[in-house]
Amino acid sequence: CPMLRVEEERFLQHLKPHDEVTGFDLTEKFLLRKGTVTEDRPSFRLGGTPLIKQTELVFPNGLPSEYSLVATFRLRKTTKKDRWYLWQIFDESGSPQVSLVVDGAKKVVEFAARGLLKNNVHYTFKSRDLHALFDRQWHKLSVAVQSNILSVYVDCKLIERRLTDEKDPVDTSGRTVIATRVEDGRPVDIELQQIVIYCDPKLAELENCCEMPGSSVSAPVSTIQRTPAPLANGYFPTTRSLPAREPSNACQCSAEKARQFQSN
Repeated sequence: CPMLRVEEERFLQHLKPHDEVTGFDLTEKFLLRKGTVTEDRPSFRLGGTPLIKQTELVFPNGLPSEYSLVATFRLRKTTKKDRWYLWQIFDESGSPQVSLVVDGAKKVVEFAARGLLKNNVHYTFKSRDLHALFDRQWHKLSVAVQSNILSVYVDCKLIERRLTDEKDPVDTSGRTVIATRVEDGRPVDIELQQIVIYCDPKLAELENCCEMPGSSVSAPVSTIQRTPAPLANGYFPTTRSLPAREPSNACQCSAEKARQFQSN
């Protein structure tokens, strides 16, 4: 995995100066034009041009078996009920290998992949805490993919965790797409600030939301070595899933910035 340049505040209290972050910035790989500036950060209005790349250009040495996908986006009025792929990889024959779906009609998030036996494995996350994604404000959706565990985070809070089957390695000879509608493959009309894949599944938990527009929350306190509680029956109830947090003033945003965000 290549080195990845990230903002210093993104992993406050978690990574030391000499720690390396590796991964793939899909924002840079897919979006070749400059976006509009929102809260001092660029954002991109999608929906006009299909975002398709050869997978080997996105992941030259392949996608690791364990990783984190982190995306910050805002839905628009016309698309808040759409069912769309945030990210999808096809093999050379055009068959899907892995995908993450955001479904506005059902207010759920779905992860699908190809299993070791070439079967399709599919998991639907239905927590009510996911409903915030569809209120047309900026939100960060993160998914940590481990060999036998899937974890979903919204705005830096753990929402659900599931036991999963093992997944087949991804073939890079096909195509990768982002932000396309499930119904017809057309680009979905959203605003995107970032979409990043880290080569470490733990980074989905360690990221904070300090850089998000209007953020007024503090960076969570966590450690890479923390071991999650055992899973029961393949599902982790929300009350047991949330990681321990301690108060911190590391990334308190100004009240003025919060007001500007709320007015957008």
